[in-house]
Amino acid sequence: MTTTDEAHIILRILDGETALYEHFLRCYGKEVFSLVVRIVGNREDAEELTQDVFLKAFEKLSTFQGRSSFSTWICAIAYRTAVSEARRRTHDEHVMDDHELASLSDTLVDEALNDTDETRLALLRQAIPRLEAEEQALITLFYREEKSLQEMTQITGLTVGNLKVKLHRIRKKLYVLMKQEEEKSL
Repeated sequence: MTTTDEAHIILRILDGETALYEHFLRCYGKEVFSLVVRIVGNREDAEELTQDVFLKAFEKLSTFQGRSSFSTWICAIAYRTAVSEARRRTHDEHVMDDHELASLSDTLVDEALNDTDETRLALLRQAIPRLEAEEQALITLFYREEKSLQEMTQITGLTVGNLKVKLHRIRKKLYVLMKQEEEKSL
């Protein structure tokens, strides 16, 4: 469906044909749920938050200006909702020494994170939940949802440069967390 078609549906919804909103639930429900569950890490909470996202989007539908796709717009709402909820629940933040992260070799980090060995992948899966909510959201958007940096700027409100820096730092942090997980298993 084109952006023009979606704009037409939105106008009809705003004119009182609210049943047409079902179209957006069908088209984007899985995408929104997938993003939310990866951020909050709990299916039941993600289901509830996904409903909240669509309710918020419906309530704010008149503010949609079409500067981005509807998909990007609703993902921005989902991102903010899920990160806010995850932050609210976070009790134990994993603070890392910036000097330690800066001293890590990019080549070493890239080799470790690009290794598809099952043991390495298991360490990565254990490390991801230890990231802060926003960090989990950013890697979800970029690596799992395969959003472009431009789409991510619209979703997160961050600049492309800031996103690049954050993603680079998160990769290094994941490396450190994977090393910690590896040491725990020895």
